[in-house]
Amino acid sequence: MSNPKVKRVLVSVTDKSGVADFARALVDEFGAEIISTGGTARALKDAGVPVTPIDDVTQFPEMMDGRVKTLHPRVHGGLLAKRDNEAHMAQAAEHGIEMIDMVVVNLYAFEKTVESGADFGTCIENIDIGGPSMLRSAAKNFESVAVVTRPASYDAILAEMRANDGATLRDTRAKLALDVFETTAAYDGAIAAWMGAQLKDEGDVKFPADRTLHLSKVQDLRYGENPHQSAAFYRRDDYADAPHSLAHAKQHQGKELSYNNYLDLDAAWTAVREFDEPACVIVKHLTPCGVCQNDDLVEAYQRAHACDPVSAYGGVMAFNRPVTSDVVVAIFDNKQFVEAIIAPEFAGDALDMYSAKKNARLLSTGGVNPAGGEVEYRSVEGGLLAQDSDAVAEDPATFTVPTKRQPSEEELAELLFAWKVCKSIKSNAIAITKGHATIGVGGGQPNRVNSARIAVEQAGEEAKGAVAASDAFFPFRDGLDALAEAGVTAIIEPGGSIRDEEVIAAADEHGIALVFTGHRHFRH
Repeated sequence: MSNPKVKRVLVSVTDKSGVADFARALVDEFGAEIISTGGTARALKDAGVPVTPIDDVTQFPEMMDGRVKTLHPRVHGGLLAKRDNEAHMAQAAEHGIEMIDMVVVNLYAFEKTVESGADFGTCIENIDIGGPSMLRSAAKNFESVAVVTRPASYDAILAEMRANDGATLRDTRAKLALDVFETTAAYDGAIAAWMGAQLKDEGDVKFPADRTLHLSKVQDLRYGENPHQSAAFYRRDDYADAPHSLAHAKQHQGKELSYNNYLDLDAAWTAVREFDEPACVIVKHLTPCGVCQNDDLVEAYQRAHACDPVSAYGGVMAFNRPVTSDVVVAIFDNKQFVEAIIAPEFAGDALDMYSAKKNARLLSTGGVNPAGGEVEYRSVEGGLLAQDSDAVAEDPATFTVPTKRQPSEEELAELLFAWKVCKSIKSNAIAITKGHATIGVGGGQPNRVNSARIAVEQAGEEAKGAVAASDAFFPFRDGLDALAEAGVTAIIEPGGSIRDEEVIAAADEHGIALVFTGHRHFRH
């Protein structure tokens, strides 16, 4: 089929940027007739563009507050008719249906309406029906119809028509059609995600039989985990109205974020959100290498850094309070190279100071979301795993102490801190802490006793009088023995092993307090 000239154009847009100039060029340069609806028609008329109202075409008035205006055979027949099909064209002529050669449509701003915090009814009214229908009809018949959804495409479309005697090219129309189906899929996905969130307490919609996720590309990355792997970062559309998240963080300076940066930032930000008091978390290769909670954020940073200065170099840091110039001075005094820092915000003087470190990436989230409450996804070959995020209301009143020795009030407070830290360490996870700061971290090992030994070696003499947490039960007493022999005085763990009695007996032998939480915090 030859490339059709554009003679009749239907225009109905929410985003009106550039549309008047585009429509005027279609009329003045190519003699096209512009058909339009509602607010778009008014905007074009106000700009001096001649417009045929949609109800002149349909011979039917717009009605029901604009809900019904383009859902008509004289619109969809003009879009769907195959120009080289004699029967189609005969039926069109019989019913007075004229062909439409181009559709310029973008959809009601549903996502922006949701983001604005609008009420349920307003969001429902911003679900576009006629727009997606016209887009899909035009895209299906791309052999004859050009369909334009983005103002950014206007200039290129006009340039192509000027070069081709008023016609568009098939390759262009096919690509525009693909864009339509991607756009309408994303639109439907955003609506489904929002509706599911509204109905979350009305039956099981958290893990439905069919799951539709739509991802919008934020940026291409320099490469993946390694230079030979290509990569990109996508934002989930069901996070469109989720404030204070990594997906919406503002980058103030620094190089482009890398694939590994995103992973480490997520690990650090997830970990620091566990703490109500001011805290600092330093992550290297997805593992916290230093964590501290302290009323003084500078002190929190200093003690987190002191846990493992070697690993902290080149790490990613997270703070759950605004970063001030005092914190930046402390980082500079330690001569610590930082890949990225994420925090609710940065004081102006802190940003000014860091501007000298042009490669350091600084991200602000505008606030801190409560830990947990969302569904997490992880890809595997050919599939996707989904689970509730690991959020448990830690109530010490539900804990049990099976040992002869009970933890002191001070030890229990420290154990609760260690338990929160342990949650963010790769299993098998062991955290040794003192003064609400990590002094030894062991994790990611295929057996728990090796994690305990690594944590003990890192803690050194500081282990004396410290406490420890284990993300899951001790399958044997050897891990507990390693911690106790280093001087740890109290340990918190889930309990539930078939050898619990053996582990409890070991704790009693060492004279340490053992606390069972009743639930574990694996992080694979």
